[in-house]
Amino acid sequence: MDKTFASYRIEERSYVAYIKREIHREVANTRFNEQKRGEIDIIVSELASNLVKHAKGGDFLYRVYDEGEKDSVFEMLCIDSGVGMADPAKMMRDGVSTTHTLGQGLGAIQRLSDNFQLYSLPKWGTIIYSMVTTNSDKTLRKSATLDVDISALCVNKPKETVCGDAFAMKRTDSTIQIFLGDGLGHGEHAHEAVKKAVSSFTECEESDPVSILRYMHEKVRRTRGLVASVAVLDLKSKYWKICAVGNILTRLYTGITFRNYLSYNGTVGMNIPNSLHNSEFDAEKNQFLVMCSDGIRSRYDISKYPSVLKYDMMVLAGAIYKDYTRGNDDSSIVVAKVS
Repeated sequence: MDKTFASYRIEERSYVAYIKREIHREVANTRFNEQKRGEIDIIVSELASNLVKHAKGGDFLYRVYDEGEKDSVFEMLCIDSGVGMADPAKMMRDGVSTTHTLGQGLGAIQRLSDNFQLYSLPKWGTIIYSMVTTNSDKTLRKSATLDVDISALCVNKPKETVCGDAFAMKRTDSTIQIFLGDGLGHGEHAHEAVKKAVSSFTECEESDPVSILRYMHEKVRRTRGLVASVAVLDLKSKYWKICAVGNILTRLYTGITFRNYLSYNGTVGMNIPNSLHNSEFDAEKNQFLVMCSDGIRSRYDISKYPSVLKYDMMVLAGAIYKDYTRGNDDSSIVVAKVS
């Protein structure tokens, strides 16, 4: 619940200083040392300035959070619809510039980041993802046995201070369970609904989606309610079980070929069908599960992004967000890769 991305739309240089101050203040309250805080300042300054300089503006998404009892994480996505790059690898080399500067910005950001990804297409735009962490092994977002890698991009509705969407996952001895919920509406009441849903998901001892949703339904009755999708990967039998209620889009991708899961009508916490059934799908290595809240238009198409599945999953989430966010609601994308 505390890992929502803050979002800013940067269209003029004067806004960059404000964003730098906001992020510096948040980072100062984490476990990053003075050197790391300075490096994050450089990353933020370079990428925020590049949005104005090269793309005439774009979306700047970031989050700062503590992971466990020892580690802190800073993540940032810069998304623009500029001219893009025909040769991203060339632009990463020091000394290469399109604006007659020293051309060291992207290379420096890559060196200062624990995870750096650049995805760009001519006439489409560019996505840059940077992660800095105090964790020396840099595997914070991977499961302990690497059965599934999961990334989640949850973004507040513009001008809202809390998110009405929420993602959660948990591991048992035999399953990996993934939840995405969207509280009805947005703002504080929607946030409270999904907060309660995450709590019930975490405490539930059931191992199949239907039972989890029914348990959650009882626990959130006093809230506004939500729509939700639960996917469970059975590690022994190697198949997915999926069940969803309401307007959450869930897809399973094998390459760019996908199968849609059809949700049941209803609202968790208010009214759900008496007859709910799990849908089962074979799990395969390199398969992708993608869940989207209704802040993302349902007709998204990842085939328009060549080679995107070779990048960090956060890049795929950023690409879907770039082209398909509605901009008038909380927006969430969860990507899970079977490995």
